[in-house]
Amino acid sequence: MNFNYKQILITGGAGFVGSNLAMWYKAAHPGIEVTVADNLKRRGSELNLPRLRQAGIKFVHADIRNPEDLSFGNQTFDLVLECSAEPSVLASYTEGPTYVINTNLTGTINCLELARRHQADFVFLSTSRVYPVKNLNRVKVKETPDRFVIEPDQEILGVSTAGIAENFPLEGSRSLYGATKLCSELVIAEYGDMYGLRYVINRCGVLTGPWQMGKSDQGVFALWLARHYFKRELSYIGWGGRGQQVRDLLHIDDLARLLDVQLASFDKVAGQIYNVGGGEASSLSLLETTRLCQEITGNKIPIKSDPENRPSDLRLYITDNSRVTAATGWAPVYSPLQTLESIYQWIRDNEPLVAPLWAN
Repeated sequence: MNFNYKQILITGGAGFVGSNLAMWYKAAHPGIEVTVADNLKRRGSELNLPRLRQAGIKFVHADIRNPEDLSFGNQTFDLVLECSAEPSVLASYTEGPTYVINTNLTGTINCLELARRHQADFVFLSTSRVYPVKNLNRVKVKETPDRFVIEPDQEILGVSTAGIAENFPLEGSRSLYGATKLCSELVIAEYGDMYGLRYVINRCGVLTGPWQMGKSDQGVFALWLARHYFKRELSYIGWGGRGQQVRDLLHIDDLARLLDVQLASFDKVAGQIYNVGGGEASSLSLLETTRLCQEITGNKIPIKSDPENRPSDLRLYITDNSRVTAATGWAPVYSPLQTLESIYQWIRDNEPLVAPLWAN
């Protein structure tokens, strides 16, 4: 596969997504130089630094909120992968709006300025959270003992049994996290029009896999497996507290493969927005996730029930990948079981390193 880039910058590069993409690209294209920038705010991100260093990947301690952190001296880049974010929907409720806005919007603008100065191509990892909460929760579903299921007949545009498509209505509130990512998408389009910046935007569903330091408000599948592994309790929160809410999950390596296809033929995808996720075939309810985690770990743990919804909680989100598949031929290859097994293997292989994150 053609790969025309020599100098890659990955922002948020010590986080779960950024570090895995850095490792994947360095292995797939050994001749390239990969630099990652990160402020190490996320708990556990520092654990990625040794493996990045061992792979020959350059780490720069930088905060995208500060333009001066993105100067990089005489170093130049021909590709920027913008993976940095405050990814928690709840963060702006519990900690206020400042960090979310300054990271997810101002930070992205600073990264755009960097790409403009370097005349670099720009890949932006956006989120399914750009779609409004009330509209998503208006999607007609039927309730089964194990999960919520999308009904075939819908009144809202952009919904089918395959999931949520790019033409789903954007009117309404979506959380500050989702709003800052959507605002960034708009600014990116302006940079494309005004300055000729070549970009592609991928609205990602739930990304997961090894090296994800999952928390209750972000990285739920890694958290679920880890809590089973270390025999720590969990809770079904919201929607009656029965664990029927559904998400699709995409293994980080499947995302890396997609980006590789996009980058090999950037002219074909430049200026486009794609929904990217595991799709209906790789979707799980929390209840189904529990059963798989029990099967993989051999452990059964206490799970509490809290029927009350948290702010911006979704009953169901499944990605309709039809558009990105038609454009690139890409489709996920990891099944939910394979994805969870890869997380289990990572935890088992690195138990002394990661135990402090979840064992207490």
